[in-house]
Amino acid sequence: MPKQTLVMKFGGTSVGSVDALINATQIIRDAKKDWSRVVVVTSAMAGVTNLLLDSATLAAHGKTDALPNAESTLRERHFAAADALIKDERLCEQTKAEINVLILSLVDLCKAIAVLGEASPRAMDAVASLGERMSLRLLGAIVNDAGVKAQAIESSEFIITNAHYQNAHPDFKVTTEKTRSLLNPLMDEGIIPITTGFIGATPEGVITTLGRGGSDYSAAIIASVLPANDVWIWTDVNGVMTTDPRIVKEAKTLPEISYGEIAELAYYGAKVLHPKTIRPVVEAGIGLRICNTFNPSHPGTRLTANGHATGNGKANKGDQVIKAVTAIRKQKLVTIEGRGMLGVPGVAARAFGAVASTGTSVPLITQASSEQSICFAVPTESANQVLEALQQNFAIELSERDIDRVWATDEVAIITAVGSGTRNTPGVAGQIFSKLGDNDINVLAIAHGSSDVSISMVVETKDTEIAVRALHELIVN
Repeated sequence: MPKQTLVMKFGGTSVGSVDALINATQIIRDAKKDWSRVVVVTSAMAGVTNLLLDSATLAAHGKTDALPNAESTLRERHFAAADALIKDERLCEQTKAEINVLILSLVDLCKAIAVLGEASPRAMDAVASLGERMSLRLLGAIVNDAGVKAQAIESSEFIITNAHYQNAHPDFKVTTEKTRSLLNPLMDEGIIPITTGFIGATPEGVITTLGRGGSDYSAAIIASVLPANDVWIWTDVNGVMTTDPRIVKEAKTLPEISYGEIAELAYYGAKVLHPKTIRPVVEAGIGLRICNTFNPSHPGTRLTANGHATGNGKANKGDQVIKAVTAIRKQKLVTIEGRGMLGVPGVAARAFGAVASTGTSVPLITQASSEQSICFAVPTESANQVLEALQQNFAIELSERDIDRVWATDEVAIITAVGSGTRNTPGVAGQIFSKLGDNDINVLAIAHGSSDVSISMVVETKDTEIAVRALHELIVN
């Protein structure tokens, strides 16, 4: 008896070339043997969304000279794959014609943007959606041509969102009704619905996009509303790694990881699932796997509710206390310090209000217990803007010497050790700091306790790779 419902999402590299599309088609065929109901979500071909958005941004500045080049690049990539993989001549020509209509609509949109001299969020969503919509036509035709019954359907027909363009939020009630009424009849007939990731539509039918990690988010939304039994995210790595393999060649795939741990990894720079992405899956109690399109026999990484830890956050015997190490580069530490801050309410609120006014996200905060300084990290490119906002906000305190100074360090990196056992397992912090000390690495700031699955340390940029390698030894050993 085949298992029930599976949702599979293919990332940009997984549909980005002829070889990748051959692998994806075989994976879809194999899944249909084991699962009675399968839904496929596709991303745009790797690099296409960037090309589309760059074209629109240039057009907003009145530059449309690069448009013919973008047009021919899109045609070459999609048409070459269609010619190579769709044997049925009529289907091949029809697919190319449909993709060509979308390419021409990019040209029209960019010309309109150039005339207006600006690209509204709504226009940018219309442009950004085109990559997934081209990919959908291509993959749908390739899978059908390979003898697997499938039907291409745009997710904008059933994922209904608000009008918050570029980062839209789904209306789960309407989305549930529409998704079930459109996809269930197809699956009942043994047809695989293939749909677009990343995009939805307002109730009036205007296209929206779901923001960062949008295609994964689409898969999670569809899985949660059907509901599905499992979600598989197909990418170009063997699941979640213990660290960046470009820094540590001994990096390994984690067979299991908890939702909390993966959220920390994503937050601290690892290219894994965006935390927003997995929320619908977590809340619906659906299984999730990250797999490699180019090595489909590898089991990948499975996400679990608690990643093997006991309920109190202590690791079981044999569990890895630290599971992964990440690094976020290009940060600066901003410090507000002064003896006049001692016991004065509202300093932190005003400080972070000033930071928020610049639209800057703060990945790490630490404060001295004496209340004489607050220190936090911001991306390097935002540091000057943040300093200006703080100096304006605290102009009176600075002039009266209640605050001595507001300043930023040179560029630094945030190194984070992630693992469910880091908070309640005795001696973990000691091991981490001993390792760093043995490698002559000076720790400039520490944040621990805001999450029970990570410890973050700020180090000088030059020490980034040495620190990652040193801490990764704790995983290996």
